[in-house]
Amino acid sequence: MSDHVYIIAEAGVNHNGSVSTAKKLIEEAAKAGADAVKFQTFTADAIITKNAAKAEYQKETTGDSETQFEMVKKLELDLDAHKELISHASECGIDFLSSPFDLVSIDVLHNLGLKTFKIPSGEINNLPYLRKLASLKANYIISTCMSNMSEIVECMHIFTSAGCPTSNISLLHVNTQYPTPYEDVNLHAMLTIGNTIGVSYGYSDHTLGIEIATAAVALGASVIEKHFTLDKTMEGPDHSSSLEPAELKAMVSAIRNIEVALGDGIKRPSDSELENIKIVRKSIVAATDIKSGEIFTEQNLTTKRPGNGTSPMRWDKVIGNPAKKDYKKDELI
Repeated sequence: MSDHVYIIAEAGVNHNGSVSTAKKLIEEAAKAGADAVKFQTFTADAIITKNAAKAEYQKETTGDSETQFEMVKKLELDLDAHKELISHASECGIDFLSSPFDLVSIDVLHNLGLKTFKIPSGEINNLPYLRKLASLKANYIISTCMSNMSEIVECMHIFTSAGCPTSNISLLHVNTQYPTPYEDVNLHAMLTIGNTIGVSYGYSDHTLGIEIATAAVALGASVIEKHFTLDKTMEGPDHSSSLEPAELKAMVSAIRNIEVALGDGIKRPSDSELENIKIVRKSIVAATDIKSGEIFTEQNLTTKRPGNGTSPMRWDKVIGNPAKKDYKKDELI
């Protein structure tokens, strides 16, 4: 997908059902420097029963006077809205992604020409859903929260059995709680996923702030996903635990700095520090005035800056030899 960390600005349902708000989210994600902006594609009738309860965090952010179905129904985006948003994302120079939550929505996104599908965590054990996606032989970013390794392995088997190469798959470690307590993040599990499955791995962050997402990059994440909103005080289930535009921009900037700083792993002097070698390192110098023919000893030699003379690593080769000239104190040997 990219030769650098692929940053997904998760708009999710923070558009509150408004296409104009969704367009503003696309614009802000592009301004922040994200690689992609991601929405959610679904119809409430296809994914939620009429009497399904809300999650606790949803009750805290939207109250409990309505059902989960009633809340989600207001957040649908129809086909025309998707077309408009895909076009707007293209104009803004940012990838458009969406998570399909049902079989019909998979067809909708496929018919709209999407080549990459973001699979939400709740579908990792949805066999007919996964089989349908795998048959498309596209690119897949799969969230793994609420799952164990055996479920992830089983999910991967569905895709590889359908002929999907592992190079087309990225697995994201994530905790589904909004916001995620720091003690429940378990970032090392991201490495376990990558090392066990042998695919590209990343992190979808539901914590407050940007520290954990940037830490994930330092640990080798190649994909980062983070919820963002225009305003945390807006009504809706996910706004309060999302980043505002300035925070999203700060996260993108931090990630870009970290990925540059990670380098290629070869230990050698960098170009920027080569000039400091002569300044910071030391040379063998005269500790006292030394006459020509006098034997160099540990008493009349020492090491001092600058480092543009004989290296102190040659100390044993110098000691015991006669001086070939007179030296003043502090003169390079």
